[in-house]
Amino acid sequence: MADVNRGNRPLSPHLTIYRPQFTSVTSILTRITGNALIVGTLLTVWWLIALASGPEYFECANAVMTSWFGKLVMLGSLWALSYHYMAGLRHLWWDSGRGFELDKAKTLAIVVVAGSFVLTILALLII
Repeated sequence: MADVNRGNRPLSPHLTIYRPQFTSVTSILTRITGNALIVGTLLTVWWLIALASGPEYFECANAVMTSWFGKLVMLGSLWALSYHYMAGLRHLWWDSGRGFELDKAKTLAIVVVAGSFVLTILALLII
């Protein structure tokens, strides 16, 4: 077997020169927000179970939900829901065979991010 010095070679040279594209970042963010929605859903379900379990348990759960951390988690979940919704609409647009040109894909990515913030603010105004 040949004596090959593997210690001096980079494992993935493409990672050192790759610059993330906005569309790839939004694709990864779609996956992250999908998983983050699980946290918000579990927290909401826990709160509803506490509501059905009795006043003492609900008081504890409600204290967590109305604390600054609980509000921050729920705000993040609201934004994740808005973002995931907008990204889903973008994928439905792509499923129709439109929007694959580079300039349109980048514009759609910007619309998804901006639209998610707008939807979150609108939801906060309604709540």
